[in-house]
Amino acid sequence: MEAKPEVSYNFEVVKWFGVMAVVYLVVGTLIGVYIASELAWPALNLDIPYITFGRLRPLHTNAVIFAFGGCSLMATAFYIVQRTSHTPLWSNKMAWFTFWTWNLVIVGAVITLPLGMTQGKEYAELEWPLDILIAVSWLSYFINFVFTIAKRTVSHIYVANWFFLAMMAMITYLHVVNSLAIPVSWTKSYSLFSGVQDAMIQWWYGHNAVGFFLTAGFLGIMYYFVPKQAALPIFSYRLSVLHFWTLIFGYVWLGAHHLQYTALPDWAGSLSAAISIGMIIPSWGGAVNGILTLSGAWHKLRTDYVLRFMIMSLAFYAMSTFEGPVMSIRTVNALSHYTDWTIGHVHSGALGWVAMVAIGALYHLIPRVCNTRLYSTDLVNLHFWLATTGTVIYISAMWVAGITQGMMWRAYDDQGALAYTFVESVAAMHPYYMMRAFGGLLFFSGAAVMLYNVVMTVRTTGSEPAGAGKVEA
Repeated sequence: MEAKPEVSYNFEVVKWFGVMAVVYLVVGTLIGVYIASELAWPALNLDIPYITFGRLRPLHTNAVIFAFGGCSLMATAFYIVQRTSHTPLWSNKMAWFTFWTWNLVIVGAVITLPLGMTQGKEYAELEWPLDILIAVSWLSYFINFVFTIAKRTVSHIYVANWFFLAMMAMITYLHVVNSLAIPVSWTKSYSLFSGVQDAMIQWWYGHNAVGFFLTAGFLGIMYYFVPKQAALPIFSYRLSVLHFWTLIFGYVWLGAHHLQYTALPDWAGSLSAAISIGMIIPSWGGAVNGILTLSGAWHKLRTDYVLRFMIMSLAFYAMSTFEGPVMSIRTVNALSHYTDWTIGHVHSGALGWVAMVAIGALYHLIPRVCNTRLYSTDLVNLHFWLATTGTVIYISAMWVAGITQGMMWRAYDDQGALAYTFVESVAAMHPYYMMRAFGGLLFFSGAAVMLYNVVMTVRTTGSEPAGAGKVEA
């Protein structure tokens, strides 16, 4: 029988996207720990404007979402599309163009945000020159991915690639529309929209950045790497397709639930909340699909620490996609809005779901693109417990803090006056803010362990002929 031809994949760019993702995970969580500590101990800002909470907080969110999250998505998308399409990238040069321009955007964020150059939009703070560079870099990523699929040597397009395609198309649209602005200088612009329309466009963008960048893209990661790491087929391929279509059509409606009790018409917030509740069904369908992939093979979790990250991420995904819709209900939102409960919810998704599934994928991917073994599985186990413990402490502290804030703000005495001043509610947060900083420190420590493990792994590139670069078609 004639041997099948080998396919040479372009994995060097994948490797460096993966390495930079880990670097940005360490940097982003370090900034997060510092600003969390500033809230507990305000003197830590040292009266230096460039390191105050207001300047560093957008740098933290951009570092963990677009630097770590973006590099994770680019590494995994370029890896998955080649492996599932049985073809190398359409353009290796364009992939490197994406790598350098995306990292240039991150350098721009590091320079401009501490200087206070910002549009003041959540998850879209960067000024217009960087917005243009983001669009160019993202389109090169999108085009390369699409043309790689177009030249695939198999007829089927695996479901993970559908999730990536939806993410790429929607993020292009979201970013361009929300970034429409009138520049008045190289470092300042004003949104093309105003008032409640600006708020609606912003949260249409903001929640769909969560829904597509941080959910659809990372579900693409889950649908490839969980079965791969478990060495088992996905529990239900039909369910994965149903999960895809319901998620993609439903998510775009949810942005208005961020604007309950504002100038936005009540009907818009109520419609968004109703669809948010409905989104529990496809979200849990995806989580169950991933978890049940281990049916009959749960013993693998005893020794496979990389798989632990992936399965724990699905538990947090299920939890945060239940909590979010509940918080969108107007009566619940009346208590939770503007409180640290929202921060707890965001981080249950960001640390528990997004970071953990990406970490698991990177642990799987990096040794394979380096043709070597992972330096230390014991360090992966240590990282897992640091990350899990840190996440639980962090989000628990913020849940209690948020509910405490909400209750204090709405408490009245016998005379109908507010029972607590705002300053008293701030003082009551101190122990919870200390807990948050400690939980974040644990998570950061795990990220530092991962960086050491990855660096030591990359240093042994090619030490074992694992065949990651050449695989039978």
